Amino acid sequence: MRRVVILGSTGSIGIQALEVVEGSADLEVVGLGAARSFDALVAQAAHHHVPRIALSDETAAARAAEAWTDGQVLAGPEGLVALVVDSGCDLVLNAMVGSAGLVPTVAALGEGIDLALANKESLVVGGELVTALAEATGARILPVDSEHAALHQLLEGRRPGTVERLVLTASGGPFRGMSAAEVAAAGPAEALRHPTWEMGGKITVDSATLMNKGLEVIEAHHLFGVPYEAIDVVVHPQSIVHAMVQLNDGASLAHLGYPDMRVPISYALHHPDRADVPVERLDLAAAGSLTFEAPDEEAFPCLRLARDAAQVGGTAPCVLNAANEVAVGAFLAGQVSFGGIARVVDGTLEDVPPEPVGHFSDLWRADGAARERARELAGGVPTP
Repeated sequence: MRRVVILGSTGSIGIQALEVVEGSADLEVVGLGAARSFDALVAQAAHHHVPRIALSDETAAARAAEAWTDGQVLAGPEGLVALVVDSGCDLVLNAMVGSAGLVPTVAALGEGIDLALANKESLVVGGELVTALAEATGARILPVDSEHAALHQLLEGRRPGTVERLVLTASGGPFRGMSAAEVAAAGPAEALRHPTWEMGGKITVDSATLMNKGLEVIEAHHLFGVPYEAIDVVVHPQSIVHAMVQLNDGASLAHLGYPDMRVPISYALHHPDRADVPVERLDLAAAGSLTFEAPDEEAFPCLRLARDAAQVGGTAPCVLNAANEVAVGAFLAGQVSFGGIARVVDGTLEDVPPEPVGHFSDLWRADGAARERARELAGGVPTP
């Protein structure tokens, strides 16, 4: 029996992860964590009979402690860490949103606990430090993003030197095919209408700007050790092909399936085994044609900004991520336009110079400076 802690359990990934756990005789959930959704977390805790829960928002944790007396309620970021290190778990699924997920990622890997990672910001912000920590403790990082889970399966067992390129696919979001001017003027309601996936607000907006795909390029670089110039992004609106690898003999291998996050979640939770997942099987004849096109970086400059920050390295990806979190929050609050997201990120990258990263404290400083500058550029909106 594999004992699992799920962080971000009240979000889309967390809810589907609990479905996977319920359908498996090999998994047991022993702890649940969330940011501030205490009502939903308490209901999950009661249903799954977990002994402890944690909420990073201390007010929400206090409310949860009043509503749930059948176990222990932990509070604050340190509560999430305690949930991870004191639970006796075998694996942590980190589905927290944003850079707040970095702390429990470090806690899990530092304890040598395997990590099923849906929080891409952990690698975008932490990069080499996170992967070095995993290598030092022997903990595995198992990607949960559909694209990276696909790459993990395509690359497993490949000999060094046989992989030439990685290809990440993107649906293109709700604004695919629109002009730069049309995209820039879009509002939150339009941006939140993703054509393929049901996700939370922040990641849905990131998908609409293609920032999400830029973050995934950085994540793939750190997960698989492939140089940035060998990682491509292709728009594939049907979302059937999740990723491809090109090999040195000219062969290209693809991972296909209907979009359903329970598949990569189950893969990460059960690895190296596989479990039955009750999803629709792919019928290529019914799917019909599959189409691909290059991303429009004029209409979606966030993809270029992410690639540029990745190439600069140091604290630049951390600054990129922090500025984007602030800008997306400002957009959802109606304080900047859709086009303003990229302008805030670009301006923050210009105004907060990159520095070398030698310790996690370097990242906290860069994150704080970036958020402060991004708030100024976005008109003084609070940090999400």
